[in-house]
Amino acid sequence: MRIIVSGGGTGGHIYPAITLIQAIRERVPEAEFLYVGAKNGLEADIVPKEGLPFEAIELQSFERHFTLSNFKTVGKAMMGLVKANRIVKRFRPDAAVGTGGYVCGPILLAASLMHVPTLIQEQNVLPGITNRILSKFVTKIAVGAEAAAGHFPRGKAVYTGNPIRREVMSAEREDGLKAFGFDGSKPVVLVSGGSRGARSINRAMVSVLREAQKQPGIQFLHVTGKGEYEDIQSRLKDAGVDLSKAPHIRVEPYLYNMPQAMAMADLAVFRAGATGLAELTARGIPAVLIPYPYASENHQEYNARALVEAGAAKMILNKDLTGETLGEMLRELFAEPGRLNMMAEASRKMGRPQAAGEIADMILELTKSV
Repeated sequence: MRIIVSGGGTGGHIYPAITLIQAIRERVPEAEFLYVGAKNGLEADIVPKEGLPFEAIELQSFERHFTLSNFKTVGKAMMGLVKANRIVKRFRPDAAVGTGGYVCGPILLAASLMHVPTLIQEQNVLPGITNRILSKFVTKIAVGAEAAAGHFPRGKAVYTGNPIRREVMSAEREDGLKAFGFDGSKPVVLVSGGSRGARSINRAMVSVLREAQKQPGIQFLHVTGKGEYEDIQSRLKDAGVDLSKAPHIRVEPYLYNMPQAMAMADLAVFRAGATGLAELTARGIPAVLIPYPYASENHQEYNARALVEAGAAKMILNKDLTGETLGEMLRELFAEPGRLNMMAEASRKMGRPQAAGEIADMILELTKSV
């Protein structure tokens, strides 16, 4: 069995793809894979480190307004489609799978036109333009949110949830507490703006942590992103925050053990990327969500609203985010007995920890039609 997998641009597209590959290998150990990504994408670094064969297509995204560079982009897209055809003909896959990003377009279109069974995995409540176009050609669509199904042709979409890393569910609270030196009798707030950080969240947290250093009853693990770390350390110092005297506060540039951090979290302050939300709900972690305002078609706000409507999260729009608004919301959540427990239960009901297995079974079912 041979399967092409494509997805790139961000970790939110790449890691779900790798998770699906792992799930298929659990079922069919002899399966062969080829990962196709963008030449300059994050996947070109991550995927080979996973020991997966990788081929690159040179592509770039379109500007969302008229610009001369879009003519060059069109040229690259045409060349990308030609190379995608060659890759599919040479590899002769039994199925092709896309997990998002513009790089999926040429490879899934080429596979579909060659009558190879195809599947796209749409992670967001509001689908992106690439997957909307591909939906007219592909065989099946696995959606991460029920509301997304209505944006696709009738009968193609199946609600599965989003695939999450196995270690997210296997991590234990005690392991996290030990790894970060926190007290198990006190609640933990996990703050992260994603792998690259979020400047607006980081700066709002400066005043939150200034107040938190006086109140050791709540513990904070704040992940700034590598590019923001030095700036936030300087701002904390200027604000009078002495982390050496506040063992209940930890500020880190990046976490390689995020699953352990999530295992001990009682509340998360996050952006609203689909993969992060899938992991939060799988573990039943209530959240304060600050959607990234420049995400394509504002899809993060739609993602966040789905959790808010279910009672699993609160939301602060990026334009309304300040240290005061964030601090006030955190105080409200911890002041009301049982509030976080109710949110955690609502979050858990939305979780789909079995999603990777369900999607893997869908892909294997497609290969039987070859």
